Amino acid sequence: MKAEEFPDKYKVAVIGSGNWGSVAAKLIASNTLNYNIFHDEVRMWVFDETLPSGEKLSNVINQTNINVKYLPGIELGRNVIADPDLDTTVRDANMLVFVTPHQFVDGVCKRLAGKLRGDVEAISLIKGMEVKVDGPHMISYVISKQLGVNCCVLMGANIADEIAEEKFSEATLGYSENKEVADRWARLFATPYFAVTTIQDVEGVELCGTLKNVVAIAAGFVDGLDMGTNSKAAIMRIGLNEMRAFSKRLFPSVREDTFFESCGVADLIATCFGGRNRKVAEAFAIHGGKRPFKELEAEMLQGQKLQGVSTAKEVYEVLESNRWFDSFPLFRTIHEICIGSLPPSAIVHYKAEVHPSSFQQKL
Repeated sequence: MKAEEFPDKYKVAVIGSGNWGSVAAKLIASNTLNYNIFHDEVRMWVFDETLPSGEKLSNVINQTNINVKYLPGIELGRNVIADPDLDTTVRDANMLVFVTPHQFVDGVCKRLAGKLRGDVEAISLIKGMEVKVDGPHMISYVISKQLGVNCCVLMGANIADEIAEEKFSEATLGYSENKEVADRWARLFATPYFAVTTIQDVEGVELCGTLKNVVAIAAGFVDGLDMGTNSKAAIMRIGLNEMRAFSKRLFPSVREDTFFESCGVADLIATCFGGRNRKVAEAFAIHGGKRPFKELEAEMLQGQKLQGVSTAKEVYEVLESNRWFDSFPLFRTIHEICIGSLPPSAIVHYKAEVHPSSFQQKL
């Protein structure tokens, strides 16, 4: 049945179908069946591609109910419909879930502008930022600005494959004003194995989810250099301090307690031990920085995208334009290693130039 036959029900569309997008669709699909405020069908936009078998990915998902490329072996739910057409994916939807690589958001929003219902609410699961001439913009801001919609965010210690296997996890849902809307989003995502907490701090939640990928690159360098647990713990602590200081400089309204939610320290720990950014950065360090990240990404991630390297570049641009280099030596060093200006070993050697007490004072 069509969504217009249920005028009082919310219709959900998922924009993105990678590893995390497919897991999000699985979570959502179970809840649209369980709660009668939601229309059962969940459309998931698939940037279509041809598989080695010659079949289109969207067709295979609809035939098998499994995203065989990005989430093999996991059924998404029979009410998930893969759709290669962005316009038909969002048609009649008034709850839009954005979960594409952050570098694609601008283009997607331009394609959607003027085509949405007037009562649309959005949520971003995307970790990254855009740096424009007028300064850095969070992805939720880009979505809100281009589409004229309210946009919440969902971030947390969420290794997608573990959630797909229904191992317990939690997430933080950041909202700006409307608690009722936030609670509706929480109901859409929460399951017995996926706990969702709401907090009134969009910028803080989103920046935590964005910046932890940069720190995870550093953690990967430490692993690749076989520096051990102590070094990794030190890098993570310094990274958390720089995440906090950077967030507060951009948005003084960011709440201190946000960094102790799942989106903060928990996500940092999970990503520095189990995420794709750490994994590829480890390989980069093992190869002495001689193999570029793009090559390693293509070889190791099977079509998935790194976020940490591009975010490190964007953070570096913010530091450079504001002359903040002295206050964020770790963030600066991470980017310079990524582009080959410094060797991977600089991730631990840089700190020898800064006395711990003075390092803290700068933060």
